[in-house]
Amino acid sequence: MGWDNAPSHICRGGDLRGLAFCCPPIKYCPIHKALKILKLSPEEFVRIKEEFGNRTKLGLGKNTCFGSLVWCCKITKPCPYRDYELAKNNITPDEYMELKKELAEEIIKNSPFFKEAVEVFVKKGIPKDVAEKCILETGDLKKAYQLAIKMLNKK
Repeated sequence: MGWDNAPSHICRGGDLRGLAFCCPPIKYCPIHKALKILKLSPEEFVRIKEEFGNRTKLGLGKNTCFGSLVWCCKITKPCPYRDYELAKNNITPDEYMELKKELAEEIIKNSPFFKEAVEVFVKKGIPKDVAEKCILETGDLKKAYQLAIKMLNKK
């Protein structure tokens, strides 16, 4: 069913997962702060998104603002260009959001930040798989740590 806990856009204060909804970083905006946290250059970010688009349906959408659904915003934000391309390519809103969730995870997993954050969690006694899951689910270190502790306390 799509992406139940999808974040807001980065420019609206969303967590790092919101990078899945960002345009290319061609002007200064909050995306640059998020990329700095992830320790990714704008070029690396573009490469990750384009490679993801090349192997998924998010690479479709030539009539969108930046020529690919990989750059489009969250489904809750009205956009006739995105919606036209989704309909044209038989992509449901749920499928679109599922792909955006996978894209968000791809961006985070391919950042130096992710590896470093997982290492810190492991040093604090959080199992690696739990650390990874929590970071990817929240896009926020504080929330990820709280979730990990909660998960471990349930065991």
